[in-house]
Amino acid sequence: MIRLLCVLGHGHELLPHFIEHYTKHVDELQFVIYESKASPRILSRAKPIIEKYDNCKIVKVVREREFDWEKVTILYNMFKSKKKNDWWVIADIDEFHLYPNNNLETLIDDCEKNLWTIVRGGFIDRVGPNGTFPKIPPKETSLFKTFPMAGFFRYPMSGANPNKVTLMKGSVDLVPGQHYAIVDGKNSWGTEHKKRMPIQDVFVQVHHFKWDSSVLDRILEVAGTKKNYTFWQEYDKMYQSIVKENNQINIKNTDYLVEELKNNSYIEYKDYPHWDKLVKTITNI
Repeated sequence: MIRLLCVLGHGHELLPHFIEHYTKHVDELQFVIYESKASPRILSRAKPIIEKYDNCKIVKVVREREFDWEKVTILYNMFKSKKKNDWWVIADIDEFHLYPNNNLETLIDDCEKNLWTIVRGGFIDRVGPNGTFPKIPPKETSLFKTFPMAGFFRYPMSGANPNKVTLMKGSVDLVPGQHYAIVDGKNSWGTEHKKRMPIQDVFVQVHHFKWDSSVLDRILEVAGTKKNYTFWQEYDKMYQSIVKENNQINIKNTDYLVEELKNNSYIEYKDYPHWDKLVKTITNI
């Protein structure tokens, strides 16, 4: 069985889009609801949406300190380890994976044949027309057409790690941030690991819909914690960079590699023209 696990602490508006996207790829979607002072009502907002879908369920509700990304990783490891031999997609609510040929089952078959237990990927940032931050649209409106611009600006702005472990066996442990995994005692960083699907075969695109109309408030809230476990310095850098550009992304900045995608329905892995370049950049970070 292919399962998805999402620790949900914000962004309930994305749920219908998220579920519709991943239902094409997985058998079951599991959600851990992460309530905190920053999101005290996320359960009451998310539960009615999740309960509409037969293939979705809430497996745990926790209340923790806000923006504790290490605790989020602990929760991911805890719940997927309950089914160690199953394959798990790990995705935060604003992370939409795009697989070559749009076929996850074939990818997993290749992993099983070659004894690979993890698949890695990297972020592509999605933003609105001219670098603006749109509202998350209702279910009936395409999320991908609402965010037609794709680029790579979070890392240049703040140094945020753009690597992501996207798919793995339940027995694999993630490191904080889900950027890498530990397999047989070895970190999956770099380009070589005998249990990782080779990057030249597959490097999953993680389309990042973080950049909606609420993003500046959320970034400022994290930056304001001044707590190391929130990586507040990274968020402060992001906030300052965006404010300097009139509260939007400067799509003319060549370092950001922003392009308007031709296929806004988001079904074409090769639509983003700088992906091959990004793979080399991301895997060396």
